[in-house]
Amino acid sequence: MPYPETLKENPSIILFSDFDGTITLDDSNDWLTDNLGFGQKLRKQYNADTLNNKATFRDTFWEMMESVKTPFPECMRLLCENVRLDPYFNEFYRWSRKNKVPVIILSSGMTPIIRALLVHLIGPEANDIEIVSNEVVDRPGKMKDQECGWQLKFHDDSGFGHDKSLTIRPYAQHFAERPNEPRPTMLYAGDGVSDLSAARETDLLFAKKGRGTEIFAWRSNFAVV
Repeated sequence: MPYPETLKENPSIILFSDFDGTITLDDSNDWLTDNLGFGQKLRKQYNADTLNNKATFRDTFWEMMESVKTPFPECMRLLCENVRLDPYFNEFYRWSRKNKVPVIILSSGMTPIIRALLVHLIGPEANDIEIVSNEVVDRPGKMKDQECGWQLKFHDDSGFGHDKSLTIRPYAQHFAERPNEPRPTMLYAGDGVSDLSAARETDLLFAKKGRGTEIFAWRSNFAVV
C-alpha cells in the first residue's frame, strides 16, 4: 500500500528495501547485462564510475539495458531460472506479515521483472509487497516480445532514474507535522550504487559488506549495520 495507506495499521516498523542483490543473491540487471548485454567488464566499470561520481546511475543503467536486445518475455524467463532468493528472506517475510511490518521495495530495476521474480521465488503472497520502481515500455515501432523491442521508462527525472528518497520523505514529513503521533522506526536495506539517494533517509541502514551502499556510508561518516 502506498503512503499514507501504509500507516493505517500503525506499524511499529517500516522496512524500505532494495531488491536486486539485497532480497535476492543475484542482481537481475547485472545478470541481463553480463549474459545478454555488453558484458561484465564494462558493467563493473560503469558501476565504479557511478560510485566515484564520474557518471550518473541513470546514464550508466540506461546504457546497460540498451545493450540487452533479447525480447522481454525471454529476459524474464531466463531471470526466473537463474536469480536466487536470499535464503533468509522467506522467513523474514513471514515474520513481517505476522507482525504487520510493511515491506516496501524501492528499486532502480524494473517492476515487471521484480514482481515476476517475487511470485516465482516466494509465491502468490508476494503480490502484497509494494514495489516502487522503473517500468518497461514498448520501443517506438516495436513490441516488448520482439528483438530490441523494449526500453526503460524511468520513474522520475533524477540522476538516479529513480530517486528512492522521494518515496521515504513523505513518511518523515508526516511525523514531523504530527509530533504527538507514534512514529514507526524506519529501516532501509540495500547493497549497491542505486541506494545512495536513500541511504540518509531512514533511522537505520542495513548494507551488505563491501558493496556500494556500505562504501558510501563509510565515506559519509554515518552508522551502518
